[in-house]
Amino acid sequence: MNTSEAIKAKRKNLGLTQKDFADALGMGRNGDRTLRRWENGESAPSVLEYKTILQFAEKTPFEVKDEIPEFKFIDLFAGIGGIRIPFQELGGKCVFTSEWDKFAQKTYRVNFGEEPAGDITQIDAKDIPDFDILLGGFPCQPFSQAGLKKGFSDTRGTLFFEIERILKEKRPKAFLLENVKQLKGHDKGRTLKVILEHLDALNYYVNYEVLRAGDFGVPQNRERIYIVGLNKEYYNISDDYEFKFPTPTYEKTRLGDILEHDVDEKYTISDALWEGHQRRKKEHKKKGNGFGYSLFNEESEYTNTISARYYKDGSEILIDQGPDKNPRKLTPRECARLQGFPEQFIITVSDTQAYKQFGNSVAVPVIRAVAKRIREEMGSLPVKE
Repeated sequence: MNTSEAIKAKRKNLGLTQKDFADALGMGRNGDRTLRRWENGESAPSVLEYKTILQFAEKTPFEVKDEIPEFKFIDLFAGIGGIRIPFQELGGKCVFTSEWDKFAQKTYRVNFGEEPAGDITQIDAKDIPDFDILLGGFPCQPFSQAGLKKGFSDTRGTLFFEIERILKEKRPKAFLLENVKQLKGHDKGRTLKVILEHLDALNYYVNYEVLRAGDFGVPQNRERIYIVGLNKEYYNISDDYEFKFPTPTYEKTRLGDILEHDVDEKYTISDALWEGHQRRKKEHKKKGNGFGYSLFNEESEYTNTISARYYKDGSEILIDQGPDKNPRKLTPRECARLQGFPEQFIITVSDTQAYKQFGNSVAVPVIRAVAKRIREEMGSLPVKE
């Protein structure tokens, strides 16, 4: 197999487009054109570039070999596996994964060595292997106004219902659900109230807490609600029991600690975009609100929350590059670090998809702390005979 064929075969094996692969390899602006020429044999990469291509994603960093696990879990609405990583670190084995987005599936497969099942609404709960812990970062959706306190009729049609039906069928020992902080006030608090009522009706002890990523060592002001449940039919849980969420570490954070030093020019925003950001900020200021772009530098303690829309214009987190240069967006690797992902996590997709994936994901250190508490409680609570 010649050089061009080997490069094309590598890309095809990963299931990536030329744009995805070029971005994943860090080839810079117009990298897909260069890759296309290499694949067509019109030009050739250097020895070092060719070696980098062949070595890319050769190892699956988070694949668990066939060892006897301490516990089993499932990963629903899995995204790119941010919730999964800490539970694997604690000795768990994922026995089922569901994620419908095809780009997230690629990233998941390259990092964990398995292809997630697709749409969870099409999966029969009986077909899911037995497990101990259910994990799910489900979307926040309103429930119907009809059918309050009438069992599943009140949640049917939402993705929370998928969690509910699986809990009912499989009866795991515990679960962890993650959602946006706004879930607390969503629909005047009714959405969370219904969720808690339904989990209680399934005979689970439930507690929740809003935790901030910046309090657990990553420089991001990201707040999320975490809902933990323990099976009252399995554990002997007293009426005065309270699940204690982890105590924040409050370690000092600094944005410069996660920033890359040699950043491609393609991440510097254009004059037109920068002028637009500044104009909109002035307009908002005149109206008396604080909307508009946000600028940060190496000494910033933390950034705003990164969102799935970051790919559009990067306005919520722009990095100051001094008075003589426009600000830049974060690189995908910096986004991974902002969420606390391990350095060996492989980014396999285009920058646009990477921004969406990390924006939709979780702050791994927070999950790590919550996972540790869940496992401690599972090990200490008395089991019913």
